[in-house]
Amino acid sequence: MNTKTDKCIHCHRCRDNCAFLSKYGIDIGDTGRLKDLAYHCFLCGTCTSVCPAGIDGRAVILDMRRSRASSDEIRAIEKENRWLIAEKRSYIFSNWKYVTAGRAYFPGCNFPSMYPKTNARIAELFAEHGIGTIYECCGKPVAELGMKTDEDRIISGIRKRLEAAGVTEVITACPNCRAFYGERLGVRIRSVYDVMRELGIGNAIEGDIELYIPCPDRKESVWVEEIRPFVKGEIRINRNAQCCGLGGSAMKHEKEIADGFVRDLEKDINGRIFTYCASCTGRFSRSGLKSAEHVLAAITGTHEQPDIYKSFINRVMTKLR
Repeated sequence: MNTKTDKCIHCHRCRDNCAFLSKYGIDIGDTGRLKDLAYHCFLCGTCTSVCPAGIDGRAVILDMRRSRASSDEIRAIEKENRWLIAEKRSYIFSNWKYVTAGRAYFPGCNFPSMYPKTNARIAELFAEHGIGTIYECCGKPVAELGMKTDEDRIISGIRKRLEAAGVTEVITACPNCRAFYGERLGVRIRSVYDVMRELGIGNAIEGDIELYIPCPDRKESVWVEEIRPFVKGEIRINRNAQCCGLGGSAMKHEKEIADGFVRDLEKDINGRIFTYCASCTGRFSRSGLKSAEHVLAAITGTHEQPDIYKSFINRVMTKLR
């Protein structure tokens, strides 16, 4: 994949598959218009997956955001996203008091926020196997605003703290954290499902399930395969929605499109729908879709619904644990 938009052949495949591009009648190669709309993009990667010219549309938009964030526009960007930046630029609820050498559980910021009981149960089970928990934000929300200097500082800081603590393996509960880090932490990164399977933790979900794949796992579906051992029946993938609506902090500009994503998801749901992203389930619940369940809530037996009303308080509590 590349970010050279001059390779765009204007076949309109990206436009035909993306509600944002379709709304404005533009392709990923229309950089002149895209620059002004860079913060309207959900960064879901749909354009990238369908582009015959191999253009990485998500990277194109991120480059545009970085360019704007490094200019005199930064003050306007900071003002528009002041609450996100205030919390996550230097994560105010960071808590490393339970970190353990070797393996450490990294639930991210949103999973403990939406699923405090389920997260506490997983942390407890891991503690029985000598695995401590780190409460931290990966830095992705800030990075997606285009704030590259802060992104690099956050990753470097976490990497140094992991090295100092002797952590060699990070266990993630959030697909966004895992995809965002890639190999940048210098340690092995595994999903919570892979480690739970290894340790013999977790109950199986009976029967067939319908599964919504969050944006960062669309291409490889690595998490789907790691979840499969916990499902006794078949896994049916729901491909109706382009995004849950939270991607790229675009909902403040494109709420109508974001709401449309949830309506698209609802079209073909037969009973419950599962996903493994707390941001997605929180978004669905706020939009009135109550049939979405997090896979971890099911296999730990909590069957907890996303705590959309006390999510901020739940993040505060991770600092006070």
